[in-house]
Amino acid sequence: MKKLIWIGCLSYFVIGLAHVVLGSILPVLLQHYDRSYSAGGELIFSQFAGFLAGVLVSPLLNRRFGKRGGILIATGLLLVAETAYAFLPPWGWMYVIAVAAGFGFGMIEAVIGTIIIAAVTEGTAIAMSRLEVLFGVGALLMPLIASPLIAAGYWRLAFLIVAAFSLISLLFWAKGGFGKLQAVLDERPPRQAAGSIRTRFSQLPYKGKQWVLLGLFIVFFFLYVGTEMSLVNFMPAIFIAKLGMSEASAALTVTFFWLAMSAGRLFAGSIAERFSYRLYVLVSCFAALLLLIIFPFTEHRIAAFAVILLLGLFMSGLFSIALVFSSKLLPGAEESTPSIMIASGGIGGAVLPLLTGWSMDHLQLAQTSALLAALAGALFLLSVAAWKIG
Repeated sequence: MKKLIWIGCLSYFVIGLAHVVLGSILPVLLQHYDRSYSAGGELIFSQFAGFLAGVLVSPLLNRRFGKRGGILIATGLLLVAETAYAFLPPWGWMYVIAVAAGFGFGMIEAVIGTIIIAAVTEGTAIAMSRLEVLFGVGALLMPLIASPLIAAGYWRLAFLIVAAFSLISLLFWAKGGFGKLQAVLDERPPRQAAGSIRTRFSQLPYKGKQWVLLGLFIVFFFLYVGTEMSLVNFMPAIFIAKLGMSEASAALTVTFFWLAMSAGRLFAGSIAERFSYRLYVLVSCFAALLLLIIFPFTEHRIAAFAVILLLGLFMSGLFSIALVFSSKLLPGAEESTPSIMIASGGIGGAVLPLLTGWSMDHLQLAQTSALLAALAGALFLLSVAAWKIG
């Protein structure tokens, strides 16, 4: 189990790199192709459309090739896509590559998350938090690496760095032995007989009030991941427009955000286990709302960076704790609930950055900030509803 979690952490580190590499270099990438922020939103949309496809297709590939086989396919695809990014092909091909990259890290996240939640029965939140810590480390290191690369004019190498770590992860999954868990990872469940959509829908393991909770959390993950991806992909652009920072310096804003995220995730699991999942989610959403309301009024870099640090700290455990929270509130559906929630997040991660990119081009910066605050407000209301219904 420890080895599985360790290699899972490595994969989440790679996912963290892949999630933010586009956002870290987005201003200079768009400048290279002479494209608008709306086009940047479309590129992020394509990547998360691939993410959604990876999450949805993962059960099919798992049945055909086993869970480890599915992870190998996804990691290999991510490796190829990130390498292709580095060659800066014609803009139209960037959308295709984005879909492939998103498919890769979406499937990796879905498969590993499902394995951990199903296999770890005690301290589940702590185990998921460990994975999320490594995700955060990857997400904070990428902008830190990208900043000097941008300054030196070699920013395309950021993609090759993600490709290199993807290769390392691929080798560990291919060569690693997992003892008793080996059979679980390589198991290929029998294919289900074909049936109508209504039949498949009726076979989902949810009853009564559980459908309400399922719908609530689907919307929650849609909004959360969409908000987070809007922040990390457009935060450098927002700081450039708001405070007149250089592209290289603005890239570091994402590092500050993920530094706080990673630090918070070291303690998020223990805090949630001690004070309850529902209280952790409620307080985190309320804090995120307050900070995004305050952010437009910050006029100095120190104040703006302080808000970003606090925002990362309070949002640090929301994804993993909410994922465990939803699974615990829906007992008997541990195999399906994580995939549904991650897929919902994938849709939000595709749609809401598209909206944010459009807002950056067609609205004032204050209106874009208000949009992000409104999304946080909706998350808080949903967390209140989960508190009462659950």
